[in-house]
Amino acid sequence: MTSSSLTKPHFALLDGLRGVAALIVLTYHLFEAWTTSAFDQMCNHGHLAVDFFFVLSGFVVAYAYDDRRRTLSVGAFVRRRLIRLHPMVVAGAVVGLLTFVLQGAVTWAGQGVGAGQMVLSLLMALLMLPCLPGMPSEVRGNGEMFPLNGPTWSLFFEYVANVGYVLCLRRLRLRYLVLLAAVSGAVLAWLVVGRTGTMGVGWTAADGGWWMGLLRVTFPFTMGQILARVLPAVQGLRPIRGAFWLCAALLVVFMAVPHVGGEKMPWLNGLYEMACVTLLFPAVVCMGAVGRTTDAVSTRLCDMVGQISYPLYAIHYPVLYLYFAWIWQNNYTLADVWPVSLALFFLLPALAYAVWRWYDLPVRRWLNRRG
Repeated sequence: MTSSSLTKPHFALLDGLRGVAALIVLTYHLFEAWTTSAFDQMCNHGHLAVDFFFVLSGFVVAYAYDDRRRTLSVGAFVRRRLIRLHPMVVAGAVVGLLTFVLQGAVTWAGQGVGAGQMVLSLLMALLMLPCLPGMPSEVRGNGEMFPLNGPTWSLFFEYVANVGYVLCLRRLRLRYLVLLAAVSGAVLAWLVVGRTGTMGVGWTAADGGWWMGLLRVTFPFTMGQILARVLPAVQGLRPIRGAFWLCAALLVVFMAVPHVGGEKMPWLNGLYEMACVTLLFPAVVCMGAVGRTTDAVSTRLCDMVGQISYPLYAIHYPVLYLYFAWIWQNNYTLADVWPVSLALFFLLPALAYAVWRWYDLPVRRWLNRRG
């Protein structure tokens, strides 16, 4: 943790863990090219990185703004969050359109898509308006809320959580936040353990995706806000030496565990994933909040991957659409293309750094100056 006399302490270690989670998402999506079901996905629980992001977001937003809930207006909060989040939403949508055109402007079924449909899809993405299955703007034809950049679904629910925070959550007392977390967590557990067997839902509006996405953000975001409220009680704990390496290892290992329970007992997998969100992620955030980097390597690494974490998450998937199409059209196996997959694992973070350095950072600075 670093600090200055003019600002609150900054949790550099949590920035690093956000970057680790973004790299896990990238790995999960790279293997998605050969996934036929939830049971054979490599890095099987990598989608839980989104839930870790939600816990982190709830923690960071509450830590930054809870003590200003009586002085910070709704408009000022919304403006700050838009400046922080929306430039990369725009970048992801534009890159998504470009890669869709390069792919041939066709759905996954091979049907051509008109220019008007593409423009409509772009406008909806820029305005953070999700597509419904079958809408003309749903240009890829596989049910994604944001077909030009699939992972934008989680940013949409991040926006929903931020609106909920500024209108309501920031005013709730701790006991009511705990009640909200308990209720939303119980309903989410009932659905995940009893029905879906996985937390990997919410990316489509089909089959109740709206409610699953809303539950999926409400529970971890509220958990993060609770952690921020109780932070003073844990800050006196002795920091764990090497906390970054330990926390990063926990995230990697628990998200790389193969599917639990198989096809006969999917509820076990749901139970495992709920345990990760309920127990592991809050524990990791707490360790990261009270810990600090203790060596030059981890300090530099946290800074570097923390900077690229959001740009990487926001732009990697449009590029992977081209990667998926290339693999599927040629029936390549992982053994055929592993050098390309490995190269993308390093090239996409490099691209994310360039986007952060020459687009995201300057645009946010310009918008802040205009305010």
